[in-house]
Amino acid sequence: MADVATAPNANQQVPLDTIPISPTEASADSNEKSSSEPNAAEGGLRTVFHDPENFNVKHPLMNTWTLWFTKPPSGKGDNWAELLKEVISFDSVEEFWGIYNNITPTSDLALKSDYHLFKKGVRPEWEDSQNKHGGKWAYQFKDKKAINIDALWLHVMLAAIGENLEDEEDNEVMGVVVNVRKGFYRIGLWTRTVGRAIQGDQGKARTTEQGKEALLKIGNRLKQSLQLRENEAVEFSGHTDAAHAGSTRAKAKFTV
Repeated sequence: MADVATAPNANQQVPLDTIPISPTEASADSNEKSSSEPNAAEGGLRTVFHDPENFNVKHPLMNTWTLWFTKPPSGKGDNWAELLKEVISFDSVEEFWGIYNNITPTSDLALKSDYHLFKKGVRPEWEDSQNKHGGKWAYQFKDKKAINIDALWLHVMLAAIGENLEDEEDNEVMGVVVNVRKGFYRIGLWTRTVGRAIQGDQGKARTTEQGKEALLKIGNRLKQSLQLRENEAVEFSGHTDAAHAGSTRAKAKFTV
C-alpha cells in the first residue's frame, strides 16, 4: 500500500500541461541534494510540496488510472456507450490533483451523472472482460444534504490510487464510481471477482474462502473511507446477479 499525500492547497489549480514527467538531466546534475532536504526547492529537484507552481518532478503511482464520466441521458434513446466518455488518464500524484482541481465537483453535477475512476485498460462496464466475473461494493447516501459528497468521493479516490483498499496480492480492485441521483448519492467499488478461487494466473493462488476474506477486507476498507458507522452496511453484489435482476440493486451477496 502507498500513501497519497494531499495537495499543499486543495484550491490550487495545477495545469496539466505544466507538469513535466521527470526533472531534466541538467537539473539533476547541478543539484545532488535529496529532494527531501530543505534547500532542494532552491535549484534542482522541486516537488509540488516545495513549490505548487514551479515543481519539476512527480510522485508516480503504482498504477495508471483513467477518469470516465457518464453524462445525463437526453431522453432521446441514448445508449450507454454514447453517454460514457473517457476523460483522461494519469499516473502521478501531481496529475491527479491537476485533474481533480479542474473538474466539476460531484455536488454540482447534473442528476443521473456519474464519475468513474478505473485502472487504465478497464472500461467501467459489466461487459468488460476484466469485470464480467466480478461485482461491486456499494453504499447509498439517502440524505444528500447531511453529507459532504465531495469530501467522501475524494477520500475514496485517494484510497484507490494509493492502493489502500486492498493488499497487493489481492488484485481485486478495478475502480470506484460515484452516482448522482435525485434521491441519493451512491459510491461503489468494483472488483475483479466475487470471491472465487484463483489458480495463480492473477496474483497468488488462493482458495474460495481466501477470496471471500479478501472481498470482505476490501468492503471494510471502503466502509472506513466512507466514514460510516458500524450499523451502516455496505453491500456487495455480483455484476451477473445485477444484470439478471435488471437493476444495479441486486440482492446482496455479502455485507459489512
